[in-house]
Amino acid sequence: MTGPVPAFLASALAAMLAWSQPAPGAERFDVVVYGGTPGGIAAALTAARAGRAVALVEYHKHLGGMSASGLGKSDIDTREAIGGVFNEFVERVYRHYVNTYGQGHENVKVSQNGYTYEPSVAERIFEEMVVAESRIKVYRNHRLTEVVRSGSKVTAIGISNRQTASDVELRGSVFIDGTYEGDLAAFAGASYRVGREARAEFNELHAGVVFLDHTADTFLAGTTGAGDRAIQAYTYRPCLTDDPANGVPITAPPGYERKLYLPYLEDIKAGRLTPRGEESAMARAVTFALLPNRKFDINMRPVALAYPFVELNFDYPEADWDKREQIAAHIRNVTLGLFYFMQNDPALPEEQRAYVRRFYLAKDEFRDNGNFPWQLYVREGRRVLGEYTLRESDLTLAPGLDRTPIFFDSISAGEYPIDAMPAHKRADDRKIILEGYINRLVQFTRPYQIPMRIMVPKDVDALLVPVAVSATHVGFSSIRLEPTWMALGQAAGIAAHLAIQRGERIRDLRAERIQRVLLGQDQVLTFFRDIDKKHPAYRAMQFLGAKGFFRDYYARPADPVTRGLAANWLNLVLRTTGWDIAVRSGGTGWWLDLPAGSQYSEEILAMSLAGIIPRPAGSSRFEAALPLSRSEFKSWLCRAGQLLGVWRNPAECAAPEAVLDANGMAESGWAETSEASSSPIRRGEFCRAAFALLERAGY
Repeated sequence: MTGPVPAFLASALAAMLAWSQPAPGAERFDVVVYGGTPGGIAAALTAARAGRAVALVEYHKHLGGMSASGLGKSDIDTREAIGGVFNEFVERVYRHYVNTYGQGHENVKVSQNGYTYEPSVAERIFEEMVVAESRIKVYRNHRLTEVVRSGSKVTAIGISNRQTASDVELRGSVFIDGTYEGDLAAFAGASYRVGREARAEFNELHAGVVFLDHTADTFLAGTTGAGDRAIQAYTYRPCLTDDPANGVPITAPPGYERKLYLPYLEDIKAGRLTPRGEESAMARAVTFALLPNRKFDINMRPVALAYPFVELNFDYPEADWDKREQIAAHIRNVTLGLFYFMQNDPALPEEQRAYVRRFYLAKDEFRDNGNFPWQLYVREGRRVLGEYTLRESDLTLAPGLDRTPIFFDSISAGEYPIDAMPAHKRADDRKIILEGYINRLVQFTRPYQIPMRIMVPKDVDALLVPVAVSATHVGFSSIRLEPTWMALGQAAGIAAHLAIQRGERIRDLRAERIQRVLLGQDQVLTFFRDIDKKHPAYRAMQFLGAKGFFRDYYARPADPVTRGLAANWLNLVLRTTGWDIAVRSGGTGWWLDLPAGSQYSEEILAMSLAGIIPRPAGSSRFEAALPLSRSEFKSWLCRAGQLLGVWRNPAECAAPEAVLDANGMAESGWAETSEASSSPIRRGEFCRAAFALLERAGY
């Protein structure tokens, strides 16, 4: 479902192709970020901190996207899977509540270490972070008007002030699309998808048209897996309060239609909405996530067949600006109408209405927008066609592994369960769930690696897309969360900086250069269950996790490395640098205990052919399952460095320790403790040495 160019883009694209030189008087930046979402902000911050002049453009008057517009509960299940700028944001939120109210205050407890926050606090933190970077210039309330390209390379964009209609042209070396909708990518002529792939296209179990019974975890009649252009529902995330002193009553919105909400009565009768604790059955049409200061992040529960938000957004991704505003206003009115119905409709029992009447719009939130969020929850818009497309199989255990697939260019871990809102309205009375609703596949999704390539459009250069990434609908349904987008935005900012610094195309950048910077900024590339960030081998094991070192989620840094595993790991080190030593299938013939098909036999042979593992003089045993001694490891490491040409004043490795010491690779730099040369090398130590060796080789 690659999207055709919509009518309103056609003229802009024609102008873009005809006008390949920026106009005189344009403002010049190193990096231009269009979209002040959390992902866009992370990109701008990272590029600016690397010394780049950055323009940050936002359609609305406010920065922060959904995090500053009602989504006050960070969508993250495994906190250890994401670090970097997102963690910085969380820590700043936490410090705000501690500094404002004092340690031990209820608001500090409710903030859950900074992972839960009021919209105004999120916006304040984002503003503070941006203001602190003098290299960032912010353009608020501006919309995109055109993109300038020279061949396949984006060179400038045109933006217009939505209030004054004044135009600005921004030139740059690298452009980053931080929008939820993928607007910059589309204006630039990048290919993209809208809607849902068929099940067969990427062999995805949950793709296409799907009716999924979440209580029984089974597919229902009507599931076809057919692809279409349907989009999961958009909503708003109102911020309500039960404090009357800080409350604004909810009134009937323009065009209120009572009939739109009457089907909720059927859901209550059928038991799809049932009371929970003090919450009435009708109140269960939404969720109330507690925020500091007696506020609540409100989400719309799609378990009711009456859920009125589906199909309202189908035209939104490719609509022009005015049409989008109309769609957003309509969804706003439907949202307010639902609360008005719950609080006032006489068809509901008084006790149910009374419970919901406890809640008001928060008076101190969204003061310039009628106390209602300004950002529509665009869960999914366009999805760019990139160098790689993330899919369902990338989020689940890989064949032959006890972890998800390994990506050499991993730039972050992802972790949120596959989760998609409904795409179609109630089909008939026999259905018990809305079509397209996939509710948090916790047991199905596993922490996974996210490849850099999903941010790199296939057909446009000097452009990164960290939000509207290259993913199938199912893949996107896991990645579409603000913490993940911030991690991707951070990687985009680094990639932009390195591309400028090195004079390379983004798609030609060596992934390892980006990864090392990310690790220095506390980002997570590979999720493990058993190693702390403070461990001396943490960064090395993160890095090498993207090179295939680990087949499960356990780093086990203190375990000894067997001789066979050491050969395997050194083979992966060489492959990272481009070496691929061809070996014949079968056993080595040099060792009696390595017959054809035995574990690591091919890797051992490859390392022998490379001269890293000495060949035996006569018949002997390799003993692949025995631990590798430190002295032997140093010999192998020395020969690997010799093969890669990284040693100054190359010498034979007859005295490997002297070679390593002379080249800054002394054992003290990678060993945890000083031990006898016959003692085994540990996994963490091996990884630290391999990490250092690859750095010397330029990886």
